[in-house]
Amino acid sequence: MSGSGWTAPARKYLLSILSIFFTLTGFMAAGADHLSVAVHVVGDGENSAGSGVVKPMKFLRVELHDEIDRSAFKLVEKGLVQAVSENADYVILDLNTYGGAVDAADRIRSALIECEIPVAVFINNQAVSAGALISIACDSIYMKSGATIGAASVVNQSGDVMPDKYQSFMRSMMRSTAEVNGRDPEIAESMVMTDSAKVLSLTVSEAVAAGYCEGEVSSVEDVVRMIAPEAYASGMYEIADQTFSVAERILLVLLSPVLQALFMMMIIGGIYFELQSPGIGFPLAVAVTGAVLYFAPLYIEGLADNWELALFIAGLILLAVEIFVIPGFGVAGVAGIVSVIVSLSFAMIDNDIFRDGNFETVDLSVVVRPFGFVTIVFFVSVALAIYVASRLFPSGMFRNITLNSSLRKEEGFVAASVEECIAPGTTVIAVTPLRPSGKVEYEGRWYDAVLDYGYADKGTALKVTGYGNGRVYCSIQR
Repeated sequence: MSGSGWTAPARKYLLSILSIFFTLTGFMAAGADHLSVAVHVVGDGENSAGSGVVKPMKFLRVELHDEIDRSAFKLVEKGLVQAVSENADYVILDLNTYGGAVDAADRIRSALIECEIPVAVFINNQAVSAGALISIACDSIYMKSGATIGAASVVNQSGDVMPDKYQSFMRSMMRSTAEVNGRDPEIAESMVMTDSAKVLSLTVSEAVAAGYCEGEVSSVEDVVRMIAPEAYASGMYEIADQTFSVAERILLVLLSPVLQALFMMMIIGGIYFELQSPGIGFPLAVAVTGAVLYFAPLYIEGLADNWELALFIAGLILLAVEIFVIPGFGVAGVAGIVSVIVSLSFAMIDNDIFRDGNFETVDLSVVVRPFGFVTIVFFVSVALAIYVASRLFPSGMFRNITLNSSLRKEEGFVAASVEECIAPGTTVIAVTPLRPSGKVEYEGRWYDAVLDYGYADKGTALKVTGYGNGRVYCSIQR
């Protein structure tokens, strides 16, 4: 890039990219081993029976009372890992959900089926949609009075039933899951129908009669009583709750959609304000912090891959090239925006759903929803940043990032006409930043001006190259 094009904003944008790049690559190297661990039961060596000590039965309670999403999968996965590490005899999944994402439910289903520790589910009110699939994946089902299980048809965010292709995939999962645990697959399949009048939901008594519930209970203790009556009667049992380290709790909180949207706004807004403000400072710190908070939990939990981080950095570079090297706005700029949106979107998607190569079974809503979410947040962030810069901070520390002065004729501000324009070759001074348009001064008067190439800071000496349409056209003096 020539000296005239390598302006302060270009240097600041490059520094923004480099700061984000080195920060992200730092935690990529540090977090190469993801926290997710496969669930396997390891032999505990010597049996304590020979010592005459009777070990109480241990039940680990995992509470899942939210929408089924990637955070829910991580919660259940960590619970199963804890059960293995603590040599629990049973896992009790305390479940109350109206459903959620199919891909997350499928991953929970797989983890429950593959777990070698028996898992009992306590349906503590509702196990609807994805919750029904998760319940059927457990070894035994217990339901609270008034609870229901079923209604597992695939719907979109508006509640409309998806086409039969998605229902067929869900029906096959329900059937195979029921068969694994010795339940009637026909009943499981009837919970997924395209005709809402035929969708099956079971009450407690109906589920017991159909073999989809081992009994009605009122608490986790009642579940223990039915699973191990002798241990319950003798008091030789222990119910432990799932525990989280401080780091795990922070990661689960950071994965919430609200915070993820906030982090995206920090990235986009921070870069925008950094380009508008003098020097390197707080906006860049906000952008870097937003990028780390957005990508770090996704990467550590195995949701974001290296290619998504690389694509994000590539998008920023393309935007920098479009802004500071190529005049106008074209292919590089569009490619940069698309790259950023794609990287932010795919970082929210579990890449395991694509690795089996069977794209026909992938729920398109799993892909479309993150893309729509990121696109909306992206453009809202840009609009909000522009509004904040122009409206909310007309003075103080932000007065240098917006043009909010009134340009009155009595103060020497005039619109240049063809007759009044300055002769080519005349030297003028930029009185505002030109990116590429702005204001220049000549003999006490201000004129609308446009740079032929590059950008210029306030106070830069410029040479007039021509005029037209009420504007003075300039170039940076070499």
